[in-house]
Amino acid sequence: MNQVDDRPEIRFGILGTARIAEKVGPAIQAADGARLDVVASRNGDRAREWANAHQVPRSVEGYRRVIDDPEIDAVYIPLPNSMHHAWTLAAAEAGKHVLCEKPLGIDAAEALEMAAACRQHGVQLMDGVMWVHHPRAAAMKEQLVAGAIGELRRVTSAFTFRFDEIPDYDIRLDPDTAGGSLGDLGWYCCRATLWAFDALPTRVFATARMFRGVDMNLSALLWYDDQRMASFDCGFDVELRKWFEVAGTAGSLVCDDFLKPWDQDKPRFWIHDRNGLVGEHLAPTPIQEVTMVENFCRAVTSGELRQDWIDDAVATQTMCDALARSAHREQVIELGD
Repeated sequence: MNQVDDRPEIRFGILGTARIAEKVGPAIQAADGARLDVVASRNGDRAREWANAHQVPRSVEGYRRVIDDPEIDAVYIPLPNSMHHAWTLAAAEAGKHVLCEKPLGIDAAEALEMAAACRQHGVQLMDGVMWVHHPRAAAMKEQLVAGAIGELRRVTSAFTFRFDEIPDYDIRLDPDTAGGSLGDLGWYCCRATLWAFDALPTRVFATARMFRGVDMNLSALLWYDDQRMASFDCGFDVELRKWFEVAGTAGSLVCDDFLKPWDQDKPRFWIHDRNGLVGEHLAPTPIQEVTMVENFCRAVTSGELRQDWIDDAVATQTMCDALARSAHREQVIELGD
């Protein structure tokens, strides 16, 4: 691990030992400009075990001890969705920068409060959507902006995986922790649409199959200005799919594994026109979790906080909220309702 441009390392603490921390914790350790100093758990033994397994120097019992630690600059929050809001506010008030797992909160109101608190205290807020930080995302965006597929008309995406056996308990199936496929998987599809169109939809419709009080799967339609539409499906009952297509008046851009390359050595995408394949594009191959952390650290150390990251996270939450209301009411929802 090296420092970037002689800037100080950002000292991280992790609040919790959730499964996703198994990816992001090592990414913090590998990232230039970052250092993972401490992990916290409500159970001190669990924190010690996790720290020992991942070569983290310190472990503590209780999240507040990380928040109050003057040696810590930033926190990573992989806690259940229902806990993101409270601990982000606590971190911001303590002057800690916040890398928070998605979704930011249980609804857009919470996300807006989190964003406002981070702005008030001058700290960076970022949600943990990794793929947008990979160089492939920038390469694909360049194609869209350059007009490679003409005027954009439609975004279609999917993110699903299948439980081989429905577990007796899984946080993703728990309504008390804001579980469900929309917040867990559909969030990424909403972000892909936002990334492509740079706008919120004007109205949405969603239908879902409910299970144990959460959406086991969900299908969505989103209407936009300028003759644009989007659709996606997400769920816990279909084999792994993680693709999107952006279609325009002159062609389409296809990425079959936008959340993480199937082949880490070939982060690719394709451009098609009416006659078929125009070209296959390959991007550089950094680890996207590491790139996300490095981007976060650059914003923090530069003092030029990225409002666009916060805006994108809030906008994604706004889309998910509208879709959840639509699925619940079984009707089209105008944004702003």
